[in-house]
Amino acid sequence: MLPNSQDRPESVLRIQGKATLNGHVSISGAKNSTLAIMAATLLCSGTSHIRNVPGIVDVQKMIEILKAVGVKVTSDRGALDIDAKHISQSHVPYDLVNQMRASFFVIGPLLARLGVARVPLPGGCAIGTRPVDLHVKGLQALGADVIIDQGIVQAYARKSRLQGAKIYLDYPSVGATETLMMAATLAEGETVIENCAQEPEVSDLANFCRSMGAKIRGAGSKTITIEGVPHLYSSDFSIIPDRIEAATFMVAAAITRSTITMSPVIPDHLTAAIAKLEEIGAKVVLESSSRIRVEGAPKYRHTHIETLPYPGFPTDMQAQFMALLTLSEGNSTVKETVFENRLQHVAELCRMGANIKLQGNIAVVTGVSALCGAPVMATDLRASAALVLAGLAAEGETHMQGLHHLDRGYDQIEAKLRGLGATLERQPVGSE
Repeated sequence: MLPNSQDRPESVLRIQGKATLNGHVSISGAKNSTLAIMAATLLCSGTSHIRNVPGIVDVQKMIEILKAVGVKVTSDRGALDIDAKHISQSHVPYDLVNQMRASFFVIGPLLARLGVARVPLPGGCAIGTRPVDLHVKGLQALGADVIIDQGIVQAYARKSRLQGAKIYLDYPSVGATETLMMAATLAEGETVIENCAQEPEVSDLANFCRSMGAKIRGAGSKTITIEGVPHLYSSDFSIIPDRIEAATFMVAAAITRSTITMSPVIPDHLTAAIAKLEEIGAKVVLESSSRIRVEGAPKYRHTHIETLPYPGFPTDMQAQFMALLTLSEGNSTVKETVFENRLQHVAELCRMGANIKLQGNIAVVTGVSALCGAPVMATDLRASAALVLAGLAAEGETHMQGLHHLDRGYDQIEAKLRGLGATLERQPVGSE
């Protein structure tokens, strides 16, 4: 059963500090793969069976978007059946797109399939502006007329099919790479996209499209080549493990000085996180090709982190690592280069006793001997995870609000942490 944030009253998460964790945790399917792949099912005039789907609010919101354009969606025990044989609408309602940035993904598949798409400019992003200019330029290169009027992006194919083109992205945007790759699968002729995002989720989307009959080469590299085909077909596909969830639990082991194993994982997707954990003094053991163990240490060294597009250090792990660095010796620096508003958790960590100074997009973190439980507010998805981790390591009890952020991207994180020995409980606001 997928969660629905609208069904949940405003809650506070009570986290008991000084937790010692131990055991194994199962890693769910990748959120960022799932949302793009759900959009890509619009390319297929049959039914797609998607497995290893995480039970998160963002998936539920994407289901609502697909249903809004006439797609039939059924969910059962971590799997989705998506029947896009009949698409009745080319227009996506504003109230749905405004809730989630990833909803804009549907513009490429709708345009490729129907020749027309009308999608509101996306919302739902608390960490900074993410303009769609790269998406628009790319769709224009593929033979679409694109007009932005009163907050609606309206795209029309000038011919019966989009046309293959050579596209250079000024920045290796994941969203633009995936949108244009999807649109190009049904275009006439060959499309070459240069300076692509290389994230594993891009490769997963390409693999899904290939499972439907798309001809895509080079996903995961800086150049992707797509030979358009007239039609795509039904597919059965399993989502890759979520590398950000896995890395979050790796930091959970380190910050609580505990030992946690996790699977399934793809170690190659975790290279940057593993390197930084080992650099500061944690022990990381690859137990098998899909299982990893992290052992915390009594103390940690300082380090420097700079967020970069993959394979660099992921911006989605910046907040969690910052929580860990607050308890590491010396002065660490964290430079955020991807999103301009992704340091809002600094103030909340400081409420818990952290010593962090902001200098523009750089946080200077001076390690302290202990954090203290406090009332805190999650400001975005990954900040919410960072505050949970800090709460587990702190002395006393932490009360975190803003749980709708946590529900967007972590599948049963509270239950998983309790299974490792943590004590945390969600309660209605005012009942503490």
